Amino acid sequence: MQALVRGLRLLDVLSEASGPVRFNALQEATGLPKATLNRVIQTLIDERYLRETDQGYRLGARPFQLAHRVWDGFDLRGAAAPELARLARKHNEATRLAVLDNAQVLYIDQRDAQREVRIGSAVGQRAALHATALGKALAAHLDEGARRRLYASDLAAITDATVTSAGDLDRQLNMIKARGYAVSIREHHEELAGVAAPVLDHTARAIGAIGIVGPAYRLGEDRLHALGREVIEAARHISGNIGELAMSIGVARRPLQEVTGSVELAIPGEDFLGEGPHWDADAGVLHWVDILAPALVSSDGKVTARRETALPELTGVAIPKTSGGFILGGETGIHALEPDGTLEKLADPEADRSGNRFNDGKCDAKGRLWLGSLAISTEPGQGALWRYANGETYKALDGITVANGLGWSPDNKTFYFTDTGAKTIWAFGYDLETGTLGNRRVFAEFDGANGVPDGLCVDAEGGVWVAMWDGWCVQRFLPDGTPDQKITVPVPRPTSCAFGGADLSTLYITTARIRLSAAQLDEAPLSGALLAANPGVRGQKAHPFAG
Repeated sequence: MQALVRGLRLLDVLSEASGPVRFNALQEATGLPKATLNRVIQTLIDERYLRETDQGYRLGARPFQLAHRVWDGFDLRGAAAPELARLARKHNEATRLAVLDNAQVLYIDQRDAQREVRIGSAVGQRAALHATALGKALAAHLDEGARRRLYASDLAAITDATVTSAGDLDRQLNMIKARGYAVSIREHHEELAGVAAPVLDHTARAIGAIGIVGPAYRLGEDRLHALGREVIEAARHISGNIGELAMSIGVARRPLQEVTGSVELAIPGEDFLGEGPHWDADAGVLHWVDILAPALVSSDGKVTARRETALPELTGVAIPKTSGGFILGGETGIHALEPDGTLEKLADPEADRSGNRFNDGKCDAKGRLWLGSLAISTEPGQGALWRYANGETYKALDGITVANGLGWSPDNKTFYFTDTGAKTIWAFGYDLETGTLGNRRVFAEFDGANGVPDGLCVDAEGGVWVAMWDGWCVQRFLPDGTPDQKITVPVPRPTSCAFGGADLSTLYITTARIRLSAAQLDEAPLSGALLAANPGVRGQKAHPFAG
């Protein structure tokens, strides 16, 4: 039994690793003596549970064969029954389970609310894929060919709120895939609203969807979004927490220490996913995006008012242009947003990567745009780092999982770039005159126990400030990578940071409320707002796009 437990412990360590693990790291993680670990590893290799590579050990073929056998016999309705009942009891609304059937939604189970006014059972009925929360949760995970067939079909206007444009539906499905849940308000029935999340198998394929449905007067938009995290959690429980990348809802516990660094509320807000802060020193205005609204948000950072400009697609980058307006990076490429509100596509360097979007970006001192991408599903290795200038795009780096924070040292000789998926910040040599990257080195690595690196900025002294997603803090690193000061914040998901204010001494911090439960939002009510701190150092002036 002891040997079996040791072998299982070893498999757990390898299954949680993002790549091959060397012997010394396995010994440290398991605490096993060298000779014992050698015997366990060799036995697992012999039985094809492990394989040895040049970089270390990783899982072999046998676990994948077993996984396929488990999913071949998976009973979706049986696995979902406890979650349907739990959600119905907790929220006192009807819950439904659905599958895809001939390009329609087929309802296969339901639990009713204990109310005088309730909705009827839909078990055995079918509904349009494009007009229900359950249907759109499933459609968001269709492959490209199946999506095209859906768009080519008759997107009937069942109510005045039904989405009937293929382009609008495609953008909505991409947003649903990014958020992890779908919302439908009066789209299939004038009186009904719902929220749903896909149940994913071990290959991230949607095998069903679970949702909450009820009268629209009870399920308003705010409540539906609050319930989004609940249906994601239920979907993950049904599948045994498979699909972590696409359905991540884990939140680190709040640190025991008090908030430090004089953090205060700068601008109230409820951003789903605030990102990309940019202080326009000439105008005295801070701009950032809410990727999942999607919207461009602007404020002078001193008043409680905020100005929002709705954007037509998921947008992770918005930087002022020297000619006026903004340059944007989103799900269909790079666009110019002109002062009169018109949009012009400038480039689409990832047109061949369906399901990708741009996530973060900044301009160097010459006004070149650098921006990174990711797969909306956060599938590993699908993103890249790009440079855009003078109408031309150049791929500087490929194989990125979640492209994130970017910044330059004060002398412009070092470029910093984050891959959140790899839990790593890299430092590159940088040639400002040519805009090219030099040698790469690891600047900082993280184990994920106290959050993962998200957006970053660099201060005037060369210190690198990093927002720690699920880490309740913004952390500063010295130019040599040594951790320096840490500012704890009253939210679990700070997303990025930028220096601003008249003397660039205020550190503005964007935050997110995506996939936080009602209880978590009660604990961290400033999630989604813009925060500000005074860390005792000044920042560098942010550069606009030259164009």
